[in-house]
Amino acid sequence: METHVETARSGQDGASAGLSIRLLGPLTVARDGLPVALPASRKLRALLAYLALAPHPVGRSRLCELLWEVPNDPRGELRWCLSKLRAALDEPDQHRVETEGDTVALSLDGAHVDALEATALVAEGIDELGLESLRTLSQRFAGDFLEGLELDRSPHFGSWLTAQRRRFQSCHLAILEHMIGLLTPGADEAVACTDKWLELAPFDRRAHVALLENLARRGQIGACEEHLAATAELFNSEELDFTPVRDAWREIKARRSSTTPCARDVPASASPQAPIALTEPDQAATRRASLAVMPFAEDAGSFRGGLADGLTHDIITRLARLRDFFVIARGSVFALAERNVAPEDAGRRLNVDYIATGSVRSLAGRVLVSVELVDVRTARIVWTETFERSPDDIFIVLDDIGDSIVSSIAAEIATVERNRALLKAPNSLNAWEAYHRGLWHMYRFTRQENDLAQHFFNQALKLDPTFARAYAGLSFTHWQNAFQRWGDRDRETALAFESAGHSLLVDDRNPAAHWAMGRALWLRGEQDSSLVELARAVDLSPNFALGHYALSFVHSQSGDPQSAIGSSDHSRHLSPFDPLLFGMLGARAMAHARLEEFDQAAEWALRAAARPNAHVVILAIAAHCLALAGRLDEAKTFATAIRKTLPNYRADDFIATFRFDPDGEALFRNGAKLIGLN
Repeated sequence: METHVETARSGQDGASAGLSIRLLGPLTVARDGLPVALPASRKLRALLAYLALAPHPVGRSRLCELLWEVPNDPRGELRWCLSKLRAALDEPDQHRVETEGDTVALSLDGAHVDALEATALVAEGIDELGLESLRTLSQRFAGDFLEGLELDRSPHFGSWLTAQRRRFQSCHLAILEHMIGLLTPGADEAVACTDKWLELAPFDRRAHVALLENLARRGQIGACEEHLAATAELFNSEELDFTPVRDAWREIKARRSSTTPCARDVPASASPQAPIALTEPDQAATRRASLAVMPFAEDAGSFRGGLADGLTHDIITRLARLRDFFVIARGSVFALAERNVAPEDAGRRLNVDYIATGSVRSLAGRVLVSVELVDVRTARIVWTETFERSPDDIFIVLDDIGDSIVSSIAAEIATVERNRALLKAPNSLNAWEAYHRGLWHMYRFTRQENDLAQHFFNQALKLDPTFARAYAGLSFTHWQNAFQRWGDRDRETALAFESAGHSLLVDDRNPAAHWAMGRALWLRGEQDSSLVELARAVDLSPNFALGHYALSFVHSQSGDPQSAIGSSDHSRHLSPFDPLLFGMLGARAMAHARLEEFDQAAEWALRAAARPNAHVVILAIAAHCLALAGRLDEAKTFATAIRKTLPNYRADDFIATFRFDPDGEALFRNGAKLIGLN
């Protein structure tokens, strides 16, 4: 990655051969270090920039709509612009402007485009770059994207330009913030970076805290007090909460007093050197991931209260009901949107980790909803998707899309947080990180990994005894020990029940707490009570995929098999890449077997066993279902695989694992007999 940055820099500086296009700042083009003259036409320059960033060939009608507001001959003007671009960019052995059919594309093979290279590095992860690479990357941001290149009477281009400027400003802010974390506290460069950060994001609390920390390290207490007073006025004028900045300053002063008794101005070199903590001190130990969902845009107009606003409100409500991370309330995000605050800026003002944005478009015969989830601190797009549906019943359609959006956002945030926790030293984890580290081990489904998961869940609970989801995770590990026979079943059942009870005591409205209790009650043989708790989990949060899966699991054995199939399907719709997907598939297989739909049972069981983290119980489901379907050779293959791990495995072990009704027990014992597992 470091080489990539250096190569890109040499290209932008014109030190290497080839075509260079600079979009960050005033648009310039150079070849072999020498400027390339472009016609004065602003629309030609806009066309060049748009094609440079377009990931795919663009239709001529789209380009005409983008740049010309119903001129006399838009296609004629487009042809003129393309001919001039060819003259400026094409080379004897390389045609840069490519047209095929009705589409136009810009070939950038061997060319350097500062904006594209910056975007690629941000996507790879700026938190992995060293200080020198971050400096190089920051130097590319010579000004606004396409600085000075506004077009009159081109509203579509104006919207695109605004979005790109916000996007690249967000990248620049992320780069500056990471640079400050690597620079010597109080150094001139650190102060200069925080000044630039504040210039770009004057309402970002973390930027103000960073500046106060750096000035304090230089002993400039008077300057800190002046900045604090000015910041208070600024925040009050925007009706923003200034309290976190004031509290952070008090903490900085208290820390300084404990290390430097005299508050006189001293050189930066005399200040104690330690990394600047940009997380507010009172929140560090119990920090949870946070998200703001900004009001979705609606193509039909800028009015509030339409389908887009309704979808936004629904998504915020559903995410909040998951109680998995902190979600900014509807009032705050809509208030910022009413002030025309950009989503990226809103994310920093609200001091959240993630920001979700989207749009709703109603076209002839279809509805398109586009969504994007961005990591605010790195400006990296974590997830993006476009949902397209036929609007037979618009409210049912939006409900279905809302399900997919909520589940995807929750899953993507969980994945990012787990990956971050894995990169940190175990003894440096806060409660949230320890919990996600525990989840990572828990989903490996081996005895050793389950023990590690318990360790991290207990670590999370020591740091935050009010963490309901950590108690639920701990309950799951004890449930696994009982279910997989990795320990004394009665003891592990009691511990699963106890941990689930703690989770409910901490947060009775957390769906994961009721999920954990429902599973623990199933272990105790209390099926009716188990179903009540699991139903409560999905009532609290209809988007809680694990709740729907647990209902399927219980019903698949001795409840209603048709309900089991429906719950299995819904859980997979909500979380199609869930770590427990093998269980969702396996539950459906057992439900089909109880309905004597053996061919279907075999197919679903095979899908479950094919999952990479499927454990031996899933292999046993496959063996029994295949046997019942008459596919004895395949069933015996699974039986052999099971006995390599558990040499004495028998039908009694399979039956004891589950809670089948008498008919179900007889059915699966017959399957075991067919393949020698009786």
